Amino acid sequence: MPGGHPDQSGERIAKVIARAGVCSRREAERLIAAGRVSVDGSVVTTPAMTVTPQATVAIDGTALPARAPTRLWRYHKPRGVVTTAHDPQGRSTVFDRLPPDLPRVLTIGRLDLSSEGLLLLTNDGALQRRLELPATGWTRRYRVRVHGRVDPTRLAALAEGITVAGVTYGPIEAVLERRTGANAWLSVALKEGKNREIRRVMEHLGLTVNRLIRVAYGPFQLGRLRPGQVAEVPAKVLREQLGLPAPGDDERRATGPKVGTAKAKPRPVRPGRRKATTGPAKSGGGEATPKTGRRHHAHRRRPT
Repeated sequence: MPGGHPDQSGERIAKVIARAGVCSRREAERLIAAGRVSVDGSVVTTPAMTVTPQATVAIDGTALPARAPTRLWRYHKPRGVVTTAHDPQGRSTVFDRLPPDLPRVLTIGRLDLSSEGLLLLTNDGALQRRLELPATGWTRRYRVRVHGRVDPTRLAALAEGITVAGVTYGPIEAVLERRTGANAWLSVALKEGKNREIRRVMEHLGLTVNRLIRVAYGPFQLGRLRPGQVAEVPAKVLREQLGLPAPGDDERRATGPKVGTAKAKPRPVRPGRRKATTGPAKSGGGEATPKTGRRHHAHRRRPT
């Protein structure tokens, strides 16, 4: 096969498909298993296939579109919507609410039905997967309102990790910000984000979470985006934070984006006065305030 071979240097075919923005890498592997992917006219039988830039990759006989530049958006997910592409219970999804002029996007991580705040969106399946991995070392920050008596000593102990109902959670930074009657606001930071982790850990401490807002994911912040608003991260900022190639750098573009590790300390991206939209463009930006808390198809990870 001229453009692809299991032991040939190049990129794995599932990664190539994901980076084209067609689907996630896992979805690409399912397409390969179903015999729907071909390279230079020959059906691919293994996801271990690597392909060169000269190869013609097709799904159901249709060649992949030319790779679009990697893009990233900040989205303020409202409460009451789910982050799956299709909900069997018929609930509203984030994809139902995105502006119609957005390209097909994937969510980076997810937030559960009752959670709100920053949700990153991208058109690059490989980037999505990289930013979801704990190995990236990026901290996810939340503002959490809880009901119950907060013990600062027990919160501090979470920095050593904790096991709840047989599930071990890594270090969690949790700090009491202020009390408001029977409730209290906490600042919580973690690097993993297992299924409903914050809610379950707080319940273990005798606290009930009644509001959970993600305010930052790595260097990207919610800022002043209102619920439902979307704002694209400027290309220059994206290149600086993720090590993406500059336009025209074909060699680096072929190798894909590089993402910082736990040793990297990316600068916080503090949104300026760029446009943020819910449909028609509206202004937005700045920092989140403590008091406020496919078309675009993608399935993703379990919620925090």
